[in-house]
Amino acid sequence: MKRVVILGGGTGGTIVANQMVRQLRQDIDAGAVEITVVSNTEQHVYQPSFLYVAFDLTAPSDAKRPERQVLDRRIRLVQGEADRVDPREHAVVMSDGVQLPYDFLVIATGSRPAPEEIEGLAEGGHHFYTEEGALKLREALQSFTGGRVVLVVGVPHKCPVAPLEFTLMLHDWLAARGLGPSSQIVYTYPIGRPHSLEGVSDWVKPVFEARGIDSHIFFNPELVDPVAGTVTSLEGETLSYDLLVAVPPHVGQEVIARSGLGDSGNWVPTDRHSLLMQGTDDVYVLGDATNLPISKAGSTAHFQADVVAGNIVQRLRGGHGSLRYDGKVFCFIETSLRKATYITFDYQRPPQPVVSGSLLHLYKLAFNHMYWLSAAGIL
Repeated sequence: MKRVVILGGGTGGTIVANQMVRQLRQDIDAGAVEITVVSNTEQHVYQPSFLYVAFDLTAPSDAKRPERQVLDRRIRLVQGEADRVDPREHAVVMSDGVQLPYDFLVIATGSRPAPEEIEGLAEGGHHFYTEEGALKLREALQSFTGGRVVLVVGVPHKCPVAPLEFTLMLHDWLAARGLGPSSQIVYTYPIGRPHSLEGVSDWVKPVFEARGIDSHIFFNPELVDPVAGTVTSLEGETLSYDLLVAVPPHVGQEVIARSGLGDSGNWVPTDRHSLLMQGTDDVYVLGDATNLPISKAGSTAHFQADVVAGNIVQRLRGGHGSLRYDGKVFCFIETSLRKATYITFDYQRPPQPVVSGSLLHLYKLAFNHMYWLSAAGIL
């Protein structure tokens, strides 16, 4: 029997597992192949929904389903904490000592927000990257009566356009509540333009100007003073706030550190085309877990999952696994509460947002519901 172990039950890991089952159903039923997903939670979470939870546009329950229901019944699900990966023994070692041997391993451990990386941020700021964080931000917005809202951005972070989406949705949200005249939105960004993607930066500059959104570049948040209501950057600039919202820096998971596989941020060195962990021939990496200079986004994990699943299936059937990831990413960008645009790009082609419109916003909302078909490996 050939064993495929997938470490992580998020978007990337779940799609890989379900796509492989669709292609290897007969082999699995015959006992020739076993696919195991290791997840540290019973719930599968669609994290982009938390942005909408913050604005009270959806409920947290809409973002969750039991992982067992999302996976094909032929997939073995192991729920528990993985202690480490042992590439020499070709096994995943669980926290209870149980070993899961593999012929192929897929690392899809994702990332986690780390507001603690910025002193005072956890106490003085809000974010929308977890259910708890989104609910706290929802309450802060509901009680907001006007003033200065400052958005700060840590690096690296998940979803490249999330800072823009929150800012533009907030502008619309404040206006709808009659708080626009009594409020100021201050958007900050760590580099010398309002977004790392040049095409997106060029697009958003006039949008900010038209809406009166104040933009501060070269602002890397270093210290938040919750008592004084200030945030200070590495560059020495201090901004006062009435409400502080952050896109917090993200880090890789601790299981990567315990395994000795990652860099200082717990990102796994990964070949940009084959998606093999560097120095191995049987370990694939995808999604946020990689160290690739490409956006950490759900669509990234999805496009990479196509390559990883296809290559493992090819190799199980005696092929070479010659599919290559081209760096493709697709992102919707909410430009208000009623309109959206999108970008698509890869290693060779830079992004260029299209004209925003209400139809694209409806497409975005529709995809939020269709995501479960995507996770099932159908879309």
